[in-house]
Amino acid sequence: MSSVVTPKMLRPGAETAARPPAQRRRRKPLATRAYKVFRVVALIVIVLSFLAPLAWMFLASLKTNVDIYDASKTLIFEPTTANYETVLGRNNYLSFVFNSFWVAFASTALSLIIGVPAAYSMSRFAMRRSALVVLMARIIPGVSLLVPWYYVFSNLSMVGGYTVLILSHMFVALPLIVYILMSYYDSMPLELEEAARVDGLTHIGAFLKVTLPLSMAGIATASILAFIFSWNNFMFALVLSGADTKTLPVAIFNFVAYASIDWGGLMAASVVVTIPIMVIALFTQKYIVSGLTAGATKG
Repeated sequence: MSSVVTPKMLRPGAETAARPPAQRRRRKPLATRAYKVFRVVALIVIVLSFLAPLAWMFLASLKTNVDIYDASKTLIFEPTTANYETVLGRNNYLSFVFNSFWVAFASTALSLIIGVPAAYSMSRFAMRRSALVVLMARIIPGVSLLVPWYYVFSNLSMVGGYTVLILSHMFVALPLIVYILMSYYDSMPLELEEAARVDGLTHIGAFLKVTLPLSMAGIATASILAFIFSWNNFMFALVLSGADTKTLPVAIFNFVAYASIDWGGLMAASVVVTIPIMVIALFTQKYIVSGLTAGATKG
């Protein structure tokens, strides 16, 4: 004869012993919500910490130098476009924009022509010593090379031209491209190339027809980052450029004088420099992320 257990037949301590798991289940959603709120607040603080300088730069570019120093006109002021007229009109900044674009484009293109096969060779043939040399080139600070570079290029009568700027920017772009693509090629399976070679392709043919098309995301990522680094480079252009080959970062430096700083013009010129990079990053961010993450895993 089966017996039915009723709530009255339970031990006195059984009901109280069953409460803690229920309480833990009630506390868990509270802890999860608190963590989500904390994460959102932390992300907002981080985003604002990056956006605040950009917002201040843009607002300052629309102010006079007197309004910039006036704390009461931080947000409420009478905007003016005089700074942009000075930058784009009187200082011939469009030529500086062309110089920056040409140097960045040429240095990136030449670095890709050299860096793509170099990265593939180092990845497939385990040329770790060559990779170490590229790493050393990446680690060595560029400022330590300015004096010997200036001495060599001045003796060759190259200082002040586009060629010396392109070569110096390749010193930054080439190691970056090689190391990004090395990790990308390391993650690609060898079976694809082996299958292509079984079909009759040579090693170079397998690279050109199989590996290279599959690595376009990594190449796009490396080229975008190299272009951005070259566009923002100030040190090489300051020493090696001439009056007709100044890039935008050097042209901005003209607003800094010995006795004073034209903050309005400086901020307007900074906006002119920043906008192209922000547009490039905005439209290519998914390619940058996919290219960097694709080489993060093996196989």
